[in-house]
Amino acid sequence: MWGGRFAEGPSAIMREINASIPFDKALWRQDIAGSRAHVAMLAQQEIVSTEDAEAIDGGLQTIAAEYERDGVPEDWDLEDIHMTVEARLTELVGPVAGRLHTARSRNDQVATDFKLWTRDAMDRALDGIAALQRALVDRAGEHAASVMPGFTHLQTAQPVTLGHHLLAYYEMLRRDSARFSAAQERLNECPLGAAALAGTGFDLDRDMTATALGFDRPTANSLDTVSDRDFALDYLNAASQCALHLSRLAEELILWASQPFGFVRLPDSLSTGSSIMPQKKNPDAAELVRGHAGRIIGCTTALMVTMKGLPLAYSKDMQDDKPPVFEAAGLLDLCLAAMQGMIAGADFNTDRMRNAAGLGHATATDLADWLVRAADIPFREAHHITGAAVKLADSKGCTLEDLSLEDLQGIDSRLDDRVRAVLTLDASVAARRSYGGTAPDQVQARAREARQALGMED
Repeated sequence: MWGGRFAEGPSAIMREINASIPFDKALWRQDIAGSRAHVAMLAQQEIVSTEDAEAIDGGLQTIAAEYERDGVPEDWDLEDIHMTVEARLTELVGPVAGRLHTARSRNDQVATDFKLWTRDAMDRALDGIAALQRALVDRAGEHAASVMPGFTHLQTAQPVTLGHHLLAYYEMLRRDSARFSAAQERLNECPLGAAALAGTGFDLDRDMTATALGFDRPTANSLDTVSDRDFALDYLNAASQCALHLSRLAEELILWASQPFGFVRLPDSLSTGSSIMPQKKNPDAAELVRGHAGRIIGCTTALMVTMKGLPLAYSKDMQDDKPPVFEAAGLLDLCLAAMQGMIAGADFNTDRMRNAAGLGHATATDLADWLVRAADIPFREAHHITGAAVKLADSKGCTLEDLSLEDLQGIDSRLDDRVRAVLTLDASVAARRSYGGTAPDQVQARAREARQALGMED
């Protein structure tokens, strides 16, 4: 490729640092699809003959079949997937292959390939998120009334239901899905025709290639087109946020699966044993989901730092754009699948959860709320009275529900037997019927809304 300009070929060091075929061969399907759309447009615009276009298209289809069967060969002298395809096309159809690169550059070519690949990665992420959401919604409906402790600061706060807890992650993933969908909308403009940086003097039909490749429209500025990697960063940012959510869920499953909690048994198929301790069942899949979040965030940082100081238009630094996206996408797809399997196959110990919810005076707020309603006193005063009741229960080693009427009225005469009705776990969760609350009927209603949004059958 360089023979017309350089007297010597590249040194071994230059050859190694310059070659991207070891990783950008992943773009072969997109590269061939883009080339087929481009040559069809060149023929329609009478820039190449129909005969030449048909020969080129036939050669590209042959290459696609070869790569599907045998994989992509790695010849570092050819540098990248674009020249690898073109070299093989030349072997198949002869010099006419050289017409394929008319009115395009590797700059707009790689931008197109990478956008197509990233768009597919976003589709996979959306599918994986939806599968995990369906698992969460199924289990939430199953456990809409299963009581567990709700925590703040990892201290028992108020009783909630397991279904409500699981639906919290459904909501996080709903936002993740929206981020990927919005990123797809921004991505969906076709770079082909921007050429190296300034456009081209050939009479192209950029709308034709955009439509053929499933884009909404062609890009509007050639300089921006070949410089833009916002779509890759959009993917990575959405992937990082999603990975953070998966990591939080993984951390909870890890805690819940430990013997002190005992809230859940994770599937054997997503757990491992110990090389020395026969009794161990380690939540390794969850731990790896938690760990992979750090790698995905690292990929995002890597590309941000690469792009932060680049002038217009294309710089070779941008060759390093693909490895972090490829790595993050592979990790995210795997994490979503692993988490879906863990949630779908989890065996929740609802008796253990319920018992834990009864510890730590989780219904104290219900006592304070009752005083506000029944005694018509300010909440701050009710809070103080309830704190005294908690102190007394602690000193007696019992729950609030177990305090006698004499104990309660010794704290405040306005407390009477009616208060006992609000101090049970079931009464506590049932009372929280505000929209978005943990009451079982609210959880069921939200689960139905979620099932409808996900297209699940009732």
